[in-house]
Amino acid sequence: MAKLLNEYEKPTKEHFKILFLSWAGWVFDFYDLILYTFLMIPIKHELNFSDVQISFVLGASLAATAVGGVIFGFLSDRYGRKRVLQWTILTYSIGTFLSGFSYNIELLLLFRIITGLGVGGEWGTGQTYIGETFPAKVRGRYGAFMQTGAPIGIALATLVGGYIAPEIGWRLCFFVSIIPAILVIFIRKKLPESDIWEERKKLIDSGQLSKEEIKTENKNKFFILFDPEYRKFFILALVLAIFDMSAYWFTYSWMPGYLNQQRQFSMAKSALFMLVTQGGGFIGYFTFGFVADKLGRRPAYSIYSVIMSFGLIMITTMWDVIAVHHELILVCMFLVGFGTGMFGGYGPLFSELFPTKIRGTAMGAAFNLARGIQFFTPVIIAVVATSYGLGGGISIAAIFALLTGMWIWTFPETRGKKVTVLRFDQ
Repeated sequence: MAKLLNEYEKPTKEHFKILFLSWAGWVFDFYDLILYTFLMIPIKHELNFSDVQISFVLGASLAATAVGGVIFGFLSDRYGRKRVLQWTILTYSIGTFLSGFSYNIELLLLFRIITGLGVGGEWGTGQTYIGETFPAKVRGRYGAFMQTGAPIGIALATLVGGYIAPEIGWRLCFFVSIIPAILVIFIRKKLPESDIWEERKKLIDSGQLSKEEIKTENKNKFFILFDPEYRKFFILALVLAIFDMSAYWFTYSWMPGYLNQQRQFSMAKSALFMLVTQGGGFIGYFTFGFVADKLGRRPAYSIYSVIMSFGLIMITTMWDVIAVHHELILVCMFLVGFGTGMFGGYGPLFSELFPTKIRGTAMGAAFNLARGIQFFTPVIIAVVATSYGLGGGISIAAIFALLTGMWIWTFPETRGKKVTVLRFDQ
């Protein structure tokens, strides 16, 4: 049998094509989701929405990512990583384009839900693709490198929302955001399918699986996650993702609004500070994989979670202390972004915990169910802000960041584990 991609000693040209296009899909995935947070204020003013209404729409799109994660995760296990990656990109691109036609709360809600469905599916599919094809000893760093697409996507959304939207309007910003759909052409023509997924499909089609495996294969993949063999790890992974997602979305869902409304920054200045945060995020994502491969998954999560928590406390509850030194605000914004680098650990961690038959479903379900729960986050911040300001609501993120760094120690250390066709090799 030919050597599998993850059995190579070093990544090849094929590996880097998979990495680049999965990364590009994640860039525009996050761009489409975060762009809305910059357009919330002009949309609110033009369509006469309240803070709670505009937050509800963001929450609904986050909830839709949970549904999209489960649906597209299941589809990727059935139809392949390459094909479903294309479907997710088309879905979120179309949803964002349609958002430009909104003239009431109902249409905006519908179109943002469509966007959320595609956004939820892309991450799990892309990370599964990388986790199955890259060699075990470098899986951590390349899985984390894919995550650098998130700060790049946020930076792109910051530039469009902070500098271009005031010139061309929020509707045109949504219209031009269909451009990422072009990626589908390159994915279809340039990428190989995950050979681990193909090997498993061959085993199924040739009837070489045991009766127990066939029974499992015919069972709903989502429900398999709650079988005794996988239940513990899935619940641990889901709780980890909930803590981390809460830290992230309590930070970012209202951050541009916080800087603009509570700290009286102009939209351009808010955008500049967000770019500093995303510079930290890029470095955090990029370095997390090296730290995780060197020290292990658990220590890496803990280190980055403490850094994020510290930065958050300083830019919210301790703002008056650091505001006298402008450069300290920038440093702390950078640290917040750097700490979010712990998201770079999910792809490798999930690849190492779950077998091929449910890997896509497990990744998509845990990551995006956690993101779907964030339906409540923007609304909670808006409500808390009535008594404690937006900074008071955002400061809650620091608690969840610390919980993430603590919870990771309930996991076994999986650094360097081999991903195989049928099972997770101990």
